[in-house]
Parts: sequence; structure tokens; C-alpha cells
Amino acid sequence: QVQVVESGGGLVQAGGSLRLSCAASLRTLSGATMGWFRQAAGKEREFVAAIRWSGVITYTYYADSVKGRFTISRDNAKNTMYLQMKSLKPEDAGVYYCAAAQRPLRATVVTGTEYDYWGQGTQVTVSS
Repeated sequence: QVQVVESGGGLVQAGGSLRLSCAASLRTLSGATMGWFRQAAGKEREFVAAIRWSGVITYTYYADSVKGRFTISRDNAKNTMYLQMKSLKPEDAGVYYCAAAQRPLRATVVTGTEYDYWGQGTQVTVSS
């Protein structure tokens, strides 16, 4: 059974930074897709960022609301994905979920519907 574990959430002032980590016990990161989604209180879950490895090329995807502020990356040796968040805004607050699929997702990378594994989430709070 694949385990997906997020960490790194917390309380930060607006304009500050946080780095989230997601460790996934996938068989291999080659060909896998991993993504971050978030859900604010009373709102629908929304896509934040995703990363997909073809084995040679790394593809990254970002929601328009986080482009230029968030950076997604991975460490293959550690089977870990990161989300570096800078210039945080109060509207970035929510529970951040890591999702993983042991295959390349393309059109559905932002919908969340075809990821196979999800973490429990980590809370990000941004004070104004």
C-alpha cells in the first residue's frame, strides 16, 4: 500500500514563506505524477501545482493564482516532493493535500480525479 505523508504546514504572516514536503512510497518516481491541492474552509478543493516525470523530462503545472510565488520540485532519491511557497497571502490558507499516481497524468493532472493516493493534509494558516 502506497503511503503519502505531508509535512511542513504551519502559521505564517502574509508575505512570508513555507515549504511543504510530501513523502510517497511509490515504486519509482519515473513516470509518476504528484500534485498539491488545497481546500479552504467552506470551499471546494482546488488544484495548486503538480509535477510529472517522464524519466528524462520534468513537467510542472501551476494554478494561475500561485504562478511566480510557488515552486514545485522533487528529490528522486528521497521519493519526496516539495512545494516552496513564497509571498503567501491570506487566500493561500487551507489544508494542503498531496496526491500521487504511479503513472503520467496529463489532461487530468489538475482535476484530482485520477490520482490514486492522497495524504491526510497539512494545515497552512496565513495571518494578515
